[in-house]
Amino acid sequence: MKKILFIEDEASLQKTLGDLLRENHYQVISALDGEIGLRLAKSEKPDLILLDIILPKVNGMEVLKILKKTPETKDIPVIILTNLEEMENIDKAIESGVAAYLVKAHYSMNEVIEKIEKALQ
Repeated sequence: MKKILFIEDEASLQKTLGDLLRENHYQVISALDGEIGLRLAKSEKPDLILLDIILPKVNGMEVLKILKKTPETKDIPVIILTNLEEMENIDKAIESGVAAYLVKAHYSMNEVIEKIEKALQ
């Protein structure tokens, strides 16, 4: 069973998407802020990380930068799942090597699952 770390501060989205991921046979680990997310990325070694940008304590872009610099986490695929559509954020994320940059309003839950499956192949 593939393990997904979901770093998202919106509890309702954590629950909704987390439940859907579990239904699709993924193990889900949740973090409500960037600091906990970084700690769990190192200790749990997930197969993929779903990452929001606007997070308490450590923002998602900083989390991404740290993940990609850290030997234990640099090869874990990261999918950004956010409401931010600014090209600056998208460009920075893509330069950092994300598997996908998804704007929440533009994707259904099932489309997010499809992107996860593609990134895990």
